[in-house]
Amino acid sequence: MALILKNVCKTFGDTGKETIKNLNLEIHPGEFLCVVGKSGCGKSTLLNLIAGLEKPTGGEILLNGQKVNGPGADRTVMFQENALFPWLNVIQNVKFGMEVTGVPKEEQEKRAQKYLEMMQLEDYKEYAIHQLSGGMRQRVALARAFTMDSEILLMDEPFSALDKQTSNHLRKELQEIWMKTRKTIFFITHSVEEAVYLGDRVAVMSPETAGIRDVISIDLERPRHVYDERFIEYRHRILDEIQGGDY
Repeated sequence: MALILKNVCKTFGDTGKETIKNLNLEIHPGEFLCVVGKSGCGKSTLLNLIAGLEKPTGGEILLNGQKVNGPGADRTVMFQENALFPWLNVIQNVKFGMEVTGVPKEEQEKRAQKYLEMMQLEDYKEYAIHQLSGGMRQRVALARAFTMDSEILLMDEPFSALDKQTSNHLRKELQEIWMKTRKTIFFITHSVEEAVYLGDRVAVMSPETAGIRDVISIDLERPRHVYDERFIEYRHRILDEIQGGDY
């Protein structure tokens, strides 16, 4: 089953602004969908609607045939800030969400070890959070998100606060994990390069239409390389869709 958005609208009562209008989108199981667009086009609002953190003022959102009415264990959200707990060490942070949702301890340990190894964090599992760099902390947050084993992982610019070298390294690791797990991912980014690198499809949102301007399929083999000629062509095509790249 898929995540389906039917004629979704969102108007904020305090301003009366219609941020999203009659938006239709289907995200397929195992798909990596990236969303780009100018600032203020509604990217984060769309993610919050899917997460159930906000309610649409029109239309409906369905996940596996069930209407989304609020937050649920079938959706895991990862924001720009890692939201780690400084009083817990690395592995305790990774296990935290599973503990809250009642995952058995043996399964917690199994999943935590699996993703700590994938994120190359096994040697750091007893470290305090303050001992880690920003990039390492975001790796911990990624590991925690994947251990939740939800239907879909919602990611809101998770690497944008990091330096270029660190964000490039993390997106490479994320691509490798996705290729192994085929987790359904909805990924917001300001970086068109990042979207082409990660996405099966890239949805371009537009503030002028309060919706999706175009959805572009990225027909490139993985792992991808930013200097490939076709990669650069996709990047320019999407930048053109965002009307000159002013986003």
